Amino acid sequence: MSLSDDRAGRLILSLRRQGVTDARVLKAMESIDRSLFVHEKFLDQAWEDQALPIDCAQTISQPYIVGLMTQALEVGPRHRVLEIGTGSGYQCAVLSRLARFVYSVERYKSLLTEAETKLKLLGVDNVFTRHGDGGQGWLEQAPFDRIMVTAASPHEPTELLKQLKPGGVLVAPVGRGSVQMLNRYTGQDDGSFRRESLCEVRFVPLVEGLAKEG
Repeated sequence: MSLSDDRAGRLILSLRRQGVTDARVLKAMESIDRSLFVHEKFLDQAWEDQALPIDCAQTISQPYIVGLMTQALEVGPRHRVLEIGTGSGYQCAVLSRLARFVYSVERYKSLLTEAETKLKLLGVDNVFTRHGDGGQGWLEQAPFDRIMVTAASPHEPTELLKQLKPGGVLVAPVGRGSVQMLNRYTGQDDGSFRRESLCEVRFVPLVEGLAKEG
C-alpha cells in the first residue's frame, strides 16, 4: 500500500466515523486522488480533513463537507446533476462517479479551465462545464434530478429550484454571514419544497455575474 493509499484509507475511516456512511459516496471519494485538485503549496495536506485555499480566493471544500453534501443529495446512477461552483473540480469528480451526467457552472474562467484539465487527466467523460453565472443555473439543460450548490446563496435559491425536476433534491449553503446553514430542499407533489436544515457550514459567497480576472 502506498502512502497516499494509506492516507486515503484513514480519511475515509474518519468520514465514516463522522456520519458519512453511504458506501457509494465513500467509494467515489476514495477513488479520487484529492492531491490532483490541491494547490502545490498544500500537497502535504491533501488527505487531511480540512478545506484548503485554491486560486481566485476560493477553496477546495473539507472532505467531510463534500461527503456530507454528496450523501444528502442522494445521487442515483441515472441522474443528471447540476453543480454550481466547479472550483477545483474535486466535488465535480466525486459526483461524476455517482451520476449519469454532471453539468457544472463556474464564474472564474481560469478555475474552470484548470478543473477541466484535471478531470480530463482522470478520464472523466460524463461532465459538461460552462463558464457562467451560477445563480442562473443552466436553463438550457434543465430540469435536473439533483442540484448541488458549493457557494453560499444569500437567500433561498429560487431560480435554481425552478430548474429541479418534480421530486428532485437540491443541497445548498444559505446565508449572508461567515457561517451559513446547509439546507436540503426536496420537491413535493404540489410543487412546493420541503426544507431541511442539516448543519452550519462556511462557504465562499455565491456572487452574481462572471468574474473579472487579470
